[in-house]
Amino acid sequence: MKAVLRRTAAITLPLVVTATMAQPATAEGPVARDGWRLVAAEGFNRPLDDRKAAWFRDDDGPGSPYDVDEYDNDGAFFDAVGGPAFREQLAKVRTYRKSFAFGTRGWLTAELAGRDDDGDGRPDGAPTLSARDGVAHMGEPNHKGGVIIRSSRALPAEYRVEMTLRGLDFGGQRGGSWDYPDGRINGYSPDGCKTNFPWASGGDFSRPECSWLDVRSDANGFYYLGIMDYDRPAPHNNIFIHVHRKVAMDSYNRYKYTGSGLRYCNPATGQYEPYPAGTGNGVNAIFMTDDRRYTNQPGTEYLMHSECGFAKGGAIVSQVDLRPELLPDESYRFAIERRDGAYTMEMSGVFARVGRATFRYTRAFVQDGEPIWHYNQRPEEYDGRFNGEWTWPGPGGTHVDRDTWPAGSAYPDHFIIGDPHMNFYEGSAQVDDVRLYVPR
Repeated sequence: MKAVLRRTAAITLPLVVTATMAQPATAEGPVARDGWRLVAAEGFNRPLDDRKAAWFRDDDGPGSPYDVDEYDNDGAFFDAVGGPAFREQLAKVRTYRKSFAFGTRGWLTAELAGRDDDGDGRPDGAPTLSARDGVAHMGEPNHKGGVIIRSSRALPAEYRVEMTLRGLDFGGQRGGSWDYPDGRINGYSPDGCKTNFPWASGGDFSRPECSWLDVRSDANGFYYLGIMDYDRPAPHNNIFIHVHRKVAMDSYNRYKYTGSGLRYCNPATGQYEPYPAGTGNGVNAIFMTDDRRYTNQPGTEYLMHSECGFAKGGAIVSQVDLRPELLPDESYRFAIERRDGAYTMEMSGVFARVGRATFRYTRAFVQDGEPIWHYNQRPEEYDGRFNGEWTWPGPGGTHVDRDTWPAGSAYPDHFIIGDPHMNFYEGSAQVDDVRLYVPR
């Protein structure tokens, strides 16, 4: 967060837009693009192959182009909660990255990251990005990597960005089971141990890698479309990502989960249902706000609109349940708009329980006293009223994040598609269209 702050005089602006609540499902169609002008589009009709870009070593730190703040891969937060053991474990991690622009005038950028476990100078199970026959193929055979497509430049003050999904294999039930016929578990390979090493919110950091949280028995997922609050989005640890999202539509597919931390909205009945009532292929459309979601780790609180109403915090709400078996014959379209002092999230396609439909959820930058996290692209859009201080004690001392959202700050909008977590998630996805619009 600190890396994107700009100090200037702050001006208080009145709230000029009233956000709408959840709108009913409507037939899918082009009406949502009315009033927008297309300024950039990528149909992946030209060959794209990440092998043409070289891997390079990246150890974070002040000299790295990926160094952001205290929550990134070598951040002071982990020194505090992990103590000296964190640095000992981090020294075992060799991170490699590659980055390249593509599309007309380079308006899109691919960011890939992986870890070299055997010390041969190349990441093992490296993620991939290629395009052929009008479809981009994103592959991540190892949860220790990450791959995203992002906007190369900060998005304008008002925009609509959308993507079309043609394939998805990042966990969730298949054929009614979390355990796949090919041996994979919630989309993860059964080979070897797979843990969140070496980034956690606490606990014993000195444990061997295979004694950390088993991600196979926890969760898999994918970001259909999200808006981040800093320049040069790229894969980082999962905790870092959770403090840098403004709004996001993602999946969080929890293996055989029966607890109360997640729930589905059934859009056909307008009633919440327990997580096992779905197929583990839900879409979570979440507006982030300034309250802390967790007491023991960084993360902003969730504001969630759905056909079942509005919820702040508590169980994560999946607004719809995808049907991956229909891909690629069918497709899903995801869009995020920023316009008239509000963000809108939209999803269209054939969903469980309701069939073909479009859902849109709109919320003002500040509504009912709740802001959307780091909504201000310019200092004059915000007066500092939601600034705070986050304190993180641990065996390495106490780390204090003194200005989480100060007056004079500014946070660019960048979109991401893919998996930004370097210690969670594994699978593959196909995207056949990315578009950017501005008001007509």
